Amino acid sequence: MAMYRKLGKTSSQRKALLRNQVTQLLYHGKIVTTEARAKEIRKIAEKLIALGVREKDNFEEVTVTAKVAKKDADGKRVKEVKEINGKQKKVTVYDEVQKTIKKDKPSKLHARRQILSVLYDVTEVPAKAAGRKANTKKADIVNKIFDEYGTKYANRNGGYTRIVKIGQRKGDAAMEVLIELV
Repeated sequence: MAMYRKLGKTSSQRKALLRNQVTQLLYHGKIVTTEARAKEIRKIAEKLIALGVREKDNFEEVTVTAKVAKKDADGKRVKEVKEINGKQKKVTVYDEVQKTIKKDKPSKLHARRQILSVLYDVTEVPAKAAGRKANTKKADIVNKIFDEYGTKYANRNGGYTRIVKIGQRKGDAAMEVLIELV
C-alpha cells in the first residue's frame, strides 16, 4: 500500500503541484481542486498549521537601537556637507531610534524554516496595477500562519481544513471539491 497518492505525476511534478496548492490554500483560505489532490493537500497543510499553533508564542521582545535617515518635508533624505580627507562631501544625517522587535526562540526559528521549505513565495499585485511590477510586495505567509492561524486555532486539536464536494468536472468527470480552512 502506498503512503501517498501519486496523482499521475513524477515525484518532482507532484511535489511542485502540492507545494503550490498548499501555498495558495494558506494564502487565500480556500481553493477548488480534485478530491485526490485535496486529500494530499490536507495532510501537508494540517502539519504546517499545527506547527504554527505550537510555536505561536515562542518569541521574546527585544529593544534595539537602529539608525534611521532623517527626512525632510518632501520625504527626501537630509544631507549635510562634511569635510572628509580634505574634501567636501554630502553625507546623510541619521537619527538613533529605539525599536522593539520580536526575536524568535530557536524552536520557533526552526519551525519557521520548516514551513518555508514547503511554501512558495507569493507576490501580491494591486488590482489596478495588475500585470506590472510596480507596487508589488511579497506576502508573508509564514507570519500569517503564526499570527493569524496560530491564534485562531489555538484551542483546536487538529481538523483545520474542510473538504466539501462540489460535483463532477465537465471535461473528465473527476470529482471536484472545495478545500477550505475551518
